[in-house]
Amino acid sequence: MNEVRTRRQLLALAVMLTVFSLCGQLLTAQRKEIAWSSEEKPLADQLHGLRSLADDVRAETTKNLALKIRQLPATENKLRLAYGLANLSTEGDFGHAALQEVATTLADTLKERPLPWAQQKDEQPAKDKAPEPASPYVELASLVRYEHVDAALDNDQYRAALARLEADDRKREHAEFSLKDLTRKTWTFSDLRGKVVLVNFWATWCPPCRKEMPDLEALYTQFASQGLVILGISDEEAAKVEPFIRERKVTFPVLLDPGRDVNTMFVVGGIPKSFVYDREGKLVAQSIDMRTREQFLEMLSKAGLKENRN
Repeated sequence: MNEVRTRRQLLALAVMLTVFSLCGQLLTAQRKEIAWSSEEKPLADQLHGLRSLADDVRAETTKNLALKIRQLPATENKLRLAYGLANLSTEGDFGHAALQEVATTLADTLKERPLPWAQQKDEQPAKDKAPEPASPYVELASLVRYEHVDAALDNDQYRAALARLEADDRKREHAEFSLKDLTRKTWTFSDLRGKVVLVNFWATWCPPCRKEMPDLEALYTQFASQGLVILGISDEEAAKVEPFIRERKVTFPVLLDPGRDVNTMFVVGGIPKSFVYDREGKLVAQSIDMRTREQFLEMLSKAGLKENRN
């Protein structure tokens, strides 16, 4: 049993590292090693600097980048840019129009340069196991399923990615777990029936996680008396999480998942991710990335919690 659990933890870590590596290729040192053309280089520089922009500027820049990338010749670099932009476009609320242009650009680029199926994640994959869709197809499917944009792509990998996301959501519908918080108190999900529960997966090293945390704290303060429970779940060690939480004066429960069992249960690859359950324990809203205060309020409203604006 311990051996199975260890292999599962290693597998989850390998998946996370693969995702981080792909994003890192677009946003860090490897950017310098890529032979960008004179048309591509300014767009790569803009993409690299997106997180430093104010949200209103970033929204317009995201939309314009999508349009400019779409006009590039069909190269591997074009796909790098389209996929990298899609990864960053959900870190907040940059408007449906911007997200639609991002999705259209990624879909068009995948039409021009279809990718092979990804390698199996298992060490010894079963012969009858379906292959994994490549990451850009999963990213496009996520935009369509969770951000409610459209994408015209007749491709088996895209369809497989949509089916996988649907299966992942079914796993999250019936959550049940127990984890200890920083005070060693055990929190069991089923014990919270009758409360509205927001489950947030995060880490200290994650910039979008850090950006949304003050809004989560403010919402917890505002709605705790109405039955809101926020559970922040980190897979890091207490020695790293505790000073971070203390410095930021976070008061909602922060739970530790060092074995990543609950991360695996919720099929969490990238973070932050948030899931809202109503008082009957039904999954009513979720996000695939960082959310703003207004976006969190919209999610909570689906569980019956609404802000009194009078």
